[in-house]
Amino acid sequence: MRAATVFLIVLLASCRSQHASPAVTTGDADTTTYADMTPADSADSTLLTPRVVTGLTVIVFWTAAADTFTADDQAEALDELNSTTEAISSTLRDHKIALMPTNSDTIYVALPNKQRRMILLNGLDYPFGYVLIEPGTAERILAGLYDDDELLDEIEAYFDLPPSDTSAARSRVST
Repeated sequence: MRAATVFLIVLLASCRSQHASPAVTTGDADTTTYADMTPADSADSTLLTPRVVTGLTVIVFWTAAADTFTADDQAEALDELNSTTEAISSTLRDHKIALMPTNSDTIYVALPNKQRRMILLNGLDYPFGYVLIEPGTAERILAGLYDDDELLDEIEAYFDLPPSDTSAARSRVST
């Protein structure tokens, strides 16, 4: 009986340490970026670790719930997601907005009072997409696939960036 009790305590302690929320620290935030990631196994622990956001950030997410789609639909969605992400990456880099990937269903936003606000990605219409985050304001979750122009419009509106469309420039009137 005593051995069973010790085993149960050890089992519970090990489960808690794996699923507990990250500790609040004052050190460096998550520095893994989209550009740092190479294709890896879907169980890659780096991507499963919840992201901690401290500044302007776009999170690209693909959660485990995507396994409800057929393999062909998953491959097509992932290709589209990667293509769109690559298309916006230079704009984000130009405006110093971080781009981070995650397979975790949880994101933490660091607050000024050394606390964290949690964003859950469970129960969305699509288990993949983007989260636009500016700490101190409400996040914008864009679940599903977006065209390059649609996503860029969403990013420009959320982060209050100047429009990238050069055809909207006013014509000059000469006298």
